[in-house]
Amino acid sequence: MYEKLNENPRLLMEAKLEPVQGDRFQPTGFSDLGPAEYTAPNGTSMLLVESAQSMANHMENVCWDDAEEDLIEVLQGLPYVHVALGDDDSYTNSILEAHRINSEYITGKKQKGDFGKRLTDEIGYDEKKPVDFKKLYSALFKYDPNCLIHGVFLEEIAGRLRVPRMLSAFIEAKGVNQAQSGGVKFSRVEPGAKEGEGHVPFPRIEYTAEEIKAYFNIDLAGLRGMGLSEEATDLIISLCLFKIQKFLNEGLRLRTACDFKTDGLTVTSPDGFEISSLEQLEECIPDLIKACADKGLFADPPVTRLEFEG
Repeated sequence: MYEKLNENPRLLMEAKLEPVQGDRFQPTGFSDLGPAEYTAPNGTSMLLVESAQSMANHMENVCWDDAEEDLIEVLQGLPYVHVALGDDDSYTNSILEAHRINSEYITGKKQKGDFGKRLTDEIGYDEKKPVDFKKLYSALFKYDPNCLIHGVFLEEIAGRLRVPRMLSAFIEAKGVNQAQSGGVKFSRVEPGAKEGEGHVPFPRIEYTAEEIKAYFNIDLAGLRGMGLSEEATDLIISLCLFKIQKFLNEGLRLRTACDFKTDGLTVTSPDGFEISSLEQLEECIPDLIKACADKGLFADPPVTRLEFEG
């Protein structure tokens, strides 16, 4: 299905962004740092608008239907791990958890049924022997292919069970300037109250930029190195492209004061490769999911249901 990519180590794409209204936008902030401003080698003022880890979260979010509390319709049948957290309806799962299948609620010691041991056995992990990474990749694909797409570190099992991201992304801005403003937290009851309970003025920094771009990188060489079947490889590449297109179509409201629009996605390497539209990907992905299920590559049933002892 992706024969044109067979000789390429990676698929590189980018999309020009601009604020949907006005010129200002609010970048991501970091603890003890704030906005990540830096200078390019040519002296251009730069700004990291969205980090790789944040972009992974955004591209996972577009796959989940909050209203239905399930994968969106086009991804139905894709495996993941669901965890009931008690007698009520509260839950979490490997799609929503920051550490994916390595979450303490999934592979931790308090998880009923010891899914961590089951996964360890399927991987064939032995602390005194080399890791059989093909078994690791197959097991992760079986229970949640997103772990291969966005990476996972199975430190709940062993510190050397790491899978890097096959899909990486970030957003950066070029030629940036600060747009400083401010506001006040207003108390209509006790405006003179102390310790932050009354009127509290605060500064606010947003930015303008000459250019804003989102960058996407699919590690084709790393994916081929996993030794997965053709069906599995085609599904992962299609899921990567789907997540990118879905994010650019529906997920560009990153924060209240950071809402972008784009004219579309461009391939920068390899030359001549055309990306399928979101509609085309929505048509082919259900067939790829079925092909993988028919070949026994997924857990059966695809949603592995666990319980957690709080």
